[in-house]
Amino acid sequence: MELPNSRTGTDGSPTLRVLTYNIRSLRDDTDALARIITACAPDLVLLQEAPRFFRWRKKLAALAAASGQVILTGGATAAGPAILCSLRATVERTEDVLLPRTSGLPRRGFATAVVRFGAARLGVLSCHLSLQQAERHDQAGLLLDRLAGMGVEHAVAGGDLNERPDGPCFRRLAADLQDCRATAPWGGEHTFTPADPRRRIDALFATKGIEVLGCGVPHGLPGITEADLRAATDHLPVLAALRIPTA
Repeated sequence: MELPNSRTGTDGSPTLRVLTYNIRSLRDDTDALARIITACAPDLVLLQEAPRFFRWRKKLAALAAASGQVILTGGATAAGPAILCSLRATVERTEDVLLPRTSGLPRRGFATAVVRFGAARLGVLSCHLSLQQAERHDQAGLLLDRLAGMGVEHAVAGGDLNERPDGPCFRRLAADLQDCRATAPWGGEHTFTPADPRRRIDALFATKGIEVLGCGVPHGLPGITEADLRAATDHLPVLAALRIPTA
């Protein structure tokens, strides 16, 4: 099955490609990373572990330019999550959110935005949840609260959950949102590690009114090679095609 391309339906509802990807602070092959993002032809890119330190904006801007995107929000100001978008998006507002910190654990945050694609309005959230189970579970609740407070009917959230689908945090999100991979499987399933993928710890979620047309790791997508997937970073990307209602 081919993943649908971005388009606008006869009723004005847009079909979007949304990508989530942990890029490990651009410490690996950035040319391979840019080729992968470009080949996915996304309208929205939800990043985790975006650069956070010296000249982080310049580094993130360079990745965006090399992959046909622009920076929407996030990076160091969200403690790592970021969002890129294509010029198809009209930005309504953005907000970077720092989450409560547990002593001894890294600071976490959300990159969030509200965007429009034609007549459709969409909330977007990129996250990288804690390695510690109790904190991660609390962060899942904060994620759901954040989506509910964005003032939009339709939203997509994604990122590195640091947990498999049978974990309590993942199940908490999937109870309120659509786990896009489970709803419409496409491509590969496991996201970690690229050399020997055995775990699905990266995911995209969508609110119930969104139609999920396909979601998974883009193995075999034209322009993407297994060599690039192994070289780009220490996670595999997750790509989804979503149809967003206009009302």
